[in-house]
Amino acid sequence: MKRLEIFDSTLRDGAQSEGISFSVQDKLNIVHALDEFGVAYIEAGNPSSNPKDIEFFQRAAGMNLKNSKLCAFGSTRRKGMRPEDDEYVLSLLGAGTPAVSIFGKSWDLHATEILKVSLDENLCMVKDTVGFFKSRGKEIIFDAEHFFDGYKSNPEYAFKVLDAAAGSGADVLCLCDTNGGAFPEEIYEITKAVCAAFPRVRVGIHCHNDVGCAVASSMMAVSAGAVHIQGTFIGYGERCGNADLSVIIPNLQLKKGLRCVEGDVSRLTEAVIKIADISNLTVPRDKPYVGESAFAHKGGMHIDGVSKLSRSFEHISPEAVGNKRRFLMSEVSGRTTILAKLKDLAPELTKDSPEVIEIVNRIKQYEHEGYQFESADASLELIMKKVLNLYQPHFSLKMYKTTGEYPAPNPELSSNAMINIDVDGVNEITASLGNGPVNALDSALRKALLVFYPQLSRMHLIDYKVRVLAGDHATASKVRVLIESTDGESTWTTVGVSTDIIEASWIALADSFEYMLAKSA
Repeated sequence: MKRLEIFDSTLRDGAQSEGISFSVQDKLNIVHALDEFGVAYIEAGNPSSNPKDIEFFQRAAGMNLKNSKLCAFGSTRRKGMRPEDDEYVLSLLGAGTPAVSIFGKSWDLHATEILKVSLDENLCMVKDTVGFFKSRGKEIIFDAEHFFDGYKSNPEYAFKVLDAAAGSGADVLCLCDTNGGAFPEEIYEITKAVCAAFPRVRVGIHCHNDVGCAVASSMMAVSAGAVHIQGTFIGYGERCGNADLSVIIPNLQLKKGLRCVEGDVSRLTEAVIKIADISNLTVPRDKPYVGESAFAHKGGMHIDGVSKLSRSFEHISPEAVGNKRRFLMSEVSGRTTILAKLKDLAPELTKDSPEVIEIVNRIKQYEHEGYQFESADASLELIMKKVLNLYQPHFSLKMYKTTGEYPAPNPELSSNAMINIDVDGVNEITASLGNGPVNALDSALRKALLVFYPQLSRMHLIDYKVRVLAGDHATASKVRVLIESTDGESTWTTVGVSTDIIEASWIALADSFEYMLAKSA
C-alpha cells in the first residue's frame, strides 16, 4: 500500500465554521477522538490568537498521544522583523508541538496588495521563518496559501515561494486552494507539476469547498502524487467548509487501497458522531459513508435486492465504516421492509407470519393517525418488539404537568414541569425548570429516571422537529414531533403525534428513553 498521511484541521479551520465554538475541553476531547482514530497530524490552532488557545496548548502538552502529532499554526514572520524578534513566531515555538504549520503567501497579489511587501521580501519572510523553526528541530508543514490562484496568475513566482520553503528545510509543501474555486482537473495538473519539480519533498493538498469540489479535488491531488491530505472531519470550515476527511479517508483506504490512518476505518462513524456531538451539531443524514441515509433503502426493488445480495445496491458494506443498513417504511414498502427490519429480532419469520401481518397493520393504523416511521426507526423498533412480546416497559407515566410564564424574568427558565412516574412499583415525583415546556419536561423525566437508570446520564437530545399535519385546521391541527437523541456512540429518532404539541413531544420523549434503556439492557 502507498502510504499517505492525514492532517486534520478541525480544531483550527473547523473552528472557523459558522455555528461552532469549541471550549478548551471540547478541543481536548476532539484531540483524543482523532488520536484514537489514527490521523497523523492534528492542527490545534494559533497559540497567539486568543486566551482559549493559549490554555489549550498548555493543557495539551501533558497529553500522551498514541498516533497523532499536534501541530501549532501560524504565519511567516512579519515584514521588517527577524523571526526571533516576532512575538507571534515565538508563540508558535512556545506551544511546544513537534510540528509547526506555517502559512505564507504564494499569490503575488497577496504579497503586494494584502501584506504590502515586495515579492523579494515575501520570499525572505518564507525562508527566514521556515529556517528559524528547522534550526530548532521542528517538523515544518508549509502551507502555500492561495497557491492555485497564485499559480494561475504567476506560475514562476508561485514556484519561487515553494522553492524558498523547500530550500530552508520544509518537510511538506502543502498546496492550498484557499478560495475554494479551483476545479479538480486544475488541481491535478498543477499538483502533478509541483510533485515533478520537488521530488524529495512531501507534497500536500488543502482544499476548500466553495465550488463543491473539495473532496474530488483532494482525490485528484493524490492521483497526481500528493501524499499529505489536509481537511476537517465532517467538512467543517469557513464559508462552505473544507475537504471532508470522513469522506476522503474511506475513499482512499477502502476504495483506492491507500493506507492513510493508523486506526480502524470501521470506527469512522463512531468518530464522526463523537466529533459532531462535541461540536453541538448533527451529522447530515445524507453524508456519504457515515450519514444515517448513507445505507438507507426505501424502494421495494432496492430492499429486495439488498436483502438477497447487499452489493447489488451498496458500493461497500456499511459495517466497513461502522454504519448500519436501514430499511425505510413508506408508501412504497410493506412486508418486505418489515421482514428485513426483523432480521435481527426474529429471523425465523416469513412474509406470511401472523406477527409480520400484525406489525404491518399496526403501522398502517399509526400512519393513518399521522405517524411517519421513515425517519423514526427507534419508535418502529419498539412497535415491532411489542408485537413480538420482546418489549418490557422500563417506566410508566402517572401524570405530568407543564406551565409557562411570559414574559419570563429569565427566558432560559421560562417553563416548569412536574412528572410522576412508576418504576417496578416505586413512585418517583420530580420537577424541573426549562427553556420552554418540552425542555422542562425532558429535564424532569431525565431527573426522575436517573434515580433508577444512571446510564441515562450519557443520553441527550440533539434535535427536535415539529411538523403541522393539517394546515387547514390552523392551531387545532395535529402535529408530528421527531426527536433525535444520542448516547455519544449512536443516534436514534423517535416520533409522536397529537393535536397537543406537549403530548406529541411526550410520546416521542418516552420512546427515546425507552429505546435507550432497551438498547443498554
